[in-house]
This record gives sequence, C-alpha cells and structure tokens, in this order.
Amino acid sequence: MELLAPAGSPEALIAAVQAGADAVYLGFGPLNARRNAKNFTQEELQTAVTYCHLRGVKVYLTLNTLLGNRELTLAAQTGAMAAELGIDAVLVQDLGVARLLRQTCPELPLHASTQMTVHNLDGILACADLGMTRVVLSRELSAQAIQTLCAQSPVELEVFGHGALCMCYSGQCFLSAVLGGRSGNRGLCAQPCRLAFQWTGEKHRCHPLSLKDLSLAGFLGELENMGVACLKIEGRMKRPEYVAVVTGIYAAALREGREPTPQELAQLEAAFSRQGFTQGYFQDKKGPAMFGTRPEGAKDPTALFAQARQFYTRGEHRQVPVTFAVQAKKEQPLTLTAQDDQGHEITLQGAPPQTARTKETSAEQIAGQLSKTGGTVYQALQTQVTLDPGLAVPLSAVNGLRRQVLAALDQARIQIPPQQTHPFHPPVPVKGPEKAPAFTLSFRRWEQMSRACLEQEPAIVYLPCQVVADHAALLAQWIADYPATAFGVILPRIVWDRELPQLEKELTAARQAGVTQALLGHIGQLPLARRFDLTPRGDFGLGLTNDLGAEELARLGFASATASFELRLSQVRDLSKPLDTELLIYGRLPLMITENCIVKQSGQGCSCQDTPSLRDRKGEEFPVENAWGCRNEIFNAKTLWLADKPEWKTAGLTYARLSFLRESPKDCAHIFRSYRTGQGTPPAAFTRGLSYRGVE
Repeated sequence: MELLAPAGSPEALIAAVQAGADAVYLGFGPLNARRNAKNFTQEELQTAVTYCHLRGVKVYLTLNTLLGNRELTLAAQTGAMAAELGIDAVLVQDLGVARLLRQTCPELPLHASTQMTVHNLDGILACADLGMTRVVLSRELSAQAIQTLCAQSPVELEVFGHGALCMCYSGQCFLSAVLGGRSGNRGLCAQPCRLAFQWTGEKHRCHPLSLKDLSLAGFLGELENMGVACLKIEGRMKRPEYVAVVTGIYAAALREGREPTPQELAQLEAAFSRQGFTQGYFQDKKGPAMFGTRPEGAKDPTALFAQARQFYTRGEHRQVPVTFAVQAKKEQPLTLTAQDDQGHEITLQGAPPQTARTKETSAEQIAGQLSKTGGTVYQALQTQVTLDPGLAVPLSAVNGLRRQVLAALDQARIQIPPQQTHPFHPPVPVKGPEKAPAFTLSFRRWEQMSRACLEQEPAIVYLPCQVVADHAALLAQWIADYPATAFGVILPRIVWDRELPQLEKELTAARQAGVTQALLGHIGQLPLARRFDLTPRGDFGLGLTNDLGAEELARLGFASATASFELRLSQVRDLSKPLDTELLIYGRLPLMITENCIVKQSGQGCSCQDTPSLRDRKGEEFPVENAWGCRNEIFNAKTLWLADKPEWKTAGLTYARLSFLRESPKDCAHIFRSYRTGQGTPPAAFTRGLSYRGVE
C-alpha cells in the first residue's frame, strides 16, 4: 500500500521523502485546492521531481479545483508542464479539466480527486470511463464500503488515512463561498464550519460542524488486506515538522508490517489533533464522539518538532539499494555494473588491471571501495567481485568507476519518458436561446406543490425521490391533470451502494406514476437514470463552470445541466451552451451535505418534520434539513432573490429554477408569479448570492 504524504512547500516535500513517503502530492500556481499553501514555482517543481524520482518517490500534481473559461489555457499549460517534467499523475475535480488533459496530454495519468465526491461503485466506474487510473474515495465511507469497492473497482482506490475531516462531503461544500466569497471548490476555503453556532431556541454555543481529525492508525493491516492501493495523509497547510512526524510513523508501521505503537500514537496526537482522533466513519459509528475542536491556545510540540526537523535536514535517510558486479581480468578492461531497485542497469569500463609487482589486490578491498557510497542516495546491498589472481587493481580506479556508474544511474532514475502533448484550442462557444428561459420548480415537500403553481405552467417540476414514492398515486393524477409540465425526481447527491435498493424502489414508484425526468447530482447516477428510462438532467453538484465541462456533460448524454451558482451571471452568460443550461435563481442556496446527522446528534430530533436552524455569531439562522439516507443539508440564512434583475433572462439559459425549501403553498405560488411578471416584493432577508460578486 502506497503511502502518500502532503507537500505544501519544498521543505515539507523533503520532510515527507526523508520520513519515508512513497509518493507526495503538491500544488503549482493558483489551480489547486490549497491555494494558501506555499506551493511550488516551476523551478522548484522541477527540482522536486528530480529529488523525488532519484529516491524512487512519485509526484502527484493537484489540479483539483473548478475553473472558469479564462483559466483553461493556464490549465493546459500546467498539464503540458507536468508531462514535460515527468509528473506521475494529476489530480482533477473539474470534468472540463479532465477533458482538456485527455486532449492535450493523453498519456498523463489522471486521478479523480476526493473533490469529485466519489462514494459508490457507479461513481468509480464513471471515473474509469473518463480515463482516470485512480479514484480518491470520499472520507465518509465505512470499512465495509471500502472493502466492497476494492473488490469491484477496475481502477486503483486511494483512501484518506490521517488528517482533517470536513463536515461536508468534499466537492459539495459552498459554505465558505456563499458566506465570504472564498470557495472551497477554488482552493480558498475559510473554514467557517470550525466556528461556534447555537441551535435556535438554545442559549449555549457549540461546534456542530467541527469534526475531530481522522486517524486510521491501528487499521493499516486491514486496509492493505482490503486492497487499498494508497493511504493518504492530509496536511498541505501543515508545517514540515508535522509532515515528518506523521509520515515517519505511518511509513515505519507499513514498512515493518505492524500498527503504530502507543508511543507513536501519542506523538500523532501531539503533532496535531482536535481533542483526539476519530475513526467514526471507518467503523460506521457516527455520533457525538466524532466532534471536536482545537483547544484554545494549543501549541506545537516544540521538542518533537525539533527532533523531526533535525532528522530530515541532516543526512540522507532514503538510501536506494544497489548491487555491484565487478570484473577484474588479466588483459581485459576493468568492468563495473550497478543495478538499482527499479531494474536500471549501468555498465562502465576502465583501464585493464596490471600484474601485481609486490602485493596483489584482494576482492575484499575492491568490495570495500564500492561500499563507500557516501554523498549519494545509494547503499551497496550486494557486491560480487570476479578477480583473477596476481593482479593489482588501483583502488582509485575502482572509486572512479563507482562515481561514474552511480552518476549514470542517477540520470537513468530521473530520465523523463517522452509524452505526447497537443496544443489547446478553446472550443467554439455555442450560444443558448435568446429568449427568456422557461421556469422549473423544485419543491422540498409535497404540500408545497399546489394547483396555483401548476396552473402557471412551469416547464418541469422536481420533487425529491422519497416524496415522489410516498405520494405516487396522487402524483400520477397531477401528472395527468397538467400535461404541459414534465415531472422529475431529484436523486440524492449521496447514495451508498447499500442504499441503492431503497432508491431503486423509489424510482420504480416514480416511473409508475409517470415521472419522466431525473435531476442528477453525480455523473455516476447516469446509468441509474437510463435504467429507469428517465431523461438525465445535471444538478449544481456537478460543478459546471466552463465550456469544456459543458461539452463533457453533453457528450455523456445529459439533456441539460445546471450551471454552478458560484458563477457570476456574466460568466453564466458567456458559458457555452452545447446542451440546455439551467440556473438556480430563487431559493436558499445549499451550503453543505453531511453524512453525520447533526440534527440527531444534537438532540434536536430526527424526522422529516423537524425544521431546526443553526444561528451563527452574527445572529444569522441557517436552516438544517434532514436529507435522504438520514443525512443533513444546511442552507443559507438568506433567500436568493433575482426577480427584479434582468441579467438571468438574457444569459442564454433554457431553464431558470425556483427552489422552495420551507415556503408555504401560497408563498410558492406568489413567488412564482413574481418571477413570471417581474413584479413582487422580495423576502425580508434576501441576497443576490454570488450572481454579481462571484468567488475568489
């Protein structure tokens, strides 16, 4: 099992490599999910690749953010640079970036970042179809789920083993973006989830969105037996000493086929933790014990970090085993062959040895000289000497050949295999409709849908799967009564494999009721929609932010796609429309989807009728809704209102969506009418969302 360590800076990279990492992941420039890390310049990156490859360590480049059209050229240049430097793989989130790299750097291996929210087999298969050679699984999965996926996956699977846990599924969090314009999908998350909140109706403050750090120390053998290809350590924002401590402990345990000792576990906790660690997700035991915060005033362990720093800054600890074979024969050139652990073999020759006049050279003397590999990354593992008797072999000649052959071995190890690269040609934009878009309505609850809404003839009405299944007979009548409106189901963004039978039952009921459309939150749901003969439409969770992403969704077979609400309206307008494009123009923007049911854990209850809210330090109240599978969704405190704004009408959209959360049936109908007529009073607390300010 490969051990993958974070390298947020050149010094952290050295710390990771010297501590025993098999691979490192790092960022270059602004196109990565840790833009606030020091990251690497091009010169530093080239030096890093050479440093790592010389020591047999792989280098993975993070290109795992959602990009706008203006950044695609830079992404193509970054991909070409990665291929030129011999980067071992690139991590991606954006479907458009994956498409771009397949076109411009077809031989560059791609890994699906955890930002792609892959949590089931269909998601893995979808990534494999996109050309990914490895998938980084969502951190919320249990051991049983991981084991099942390892047994069925056609590509390598990577699992987070140590470090920070986000409360929201990676790639689906908009909390930082909506609250402060700093997008986690753009590498600038401000971590507002770590702040204190309070439940409405309660006086005490708590941290319901702050999880303890993950540590799977103690489960390494289990993970290896499952077939996990790679264990990942989180921490590109952490200091090099932290990287050295954590990497060193995991590397030693894996190398020695054991679990970390009690002393090592204590060191892991001292290096950084939030009131200890959690294995709740892995053990499928969610609950209050998973939550924790960093104690106020907590300090770094000075002695432990000083020891770590002394370790990785002094001496070479990543010695490469090499075998030597030397031949010293009468009247033949002195020949030295060196072979490393990667199969590289170098043979060089020197002057023939002379007949000894006084004392002949021994095999032991030659072997002793060859073992003097100090100042290099090599360690003589085995030396075979073939020596004719009666010869004098100058030890200086042996030393010279050793230096030359090891230098040649250096070049062989850092040799960059040639890769094809092709120039990037931005796609020719496809214009959308010039007329104002048709309306689609999304209802959270059955009772919100009324004849007063449907008589206004929305193009499509979306309802959650479970709501459709619970009211299938009634829905069938509504569908018959309003033939001008198409009805669709909203598929849950998160569906574990063990939950698929329940979802399939609900989809069966939906089809029997006459539902024809499906709103998908993940590309892995396409086969499911096709199996039930539902027209697939992409939701905001797909992260559509650029022209290539739109082209990819069209190629995959989506009938329409929802542009990310992190885009400004001007960016939506400029977005190519190779397929029908939709935009959310009313409603509480979704901020988080969580595996942990914080409603249940907080004692607030856990039923579809519960409507608690979280209040932040500014007094803003964020609705918390139960989601499919006993999960939670957290929504913005203010309602997006654009009824009085004309820009969305001229953005080339086919559909504009009104999303209703807790509104009454009367309010839903009134709001719909306000958008249709352009007249109406906005809610008391409303926002323009990111429609004009966008995100960093």
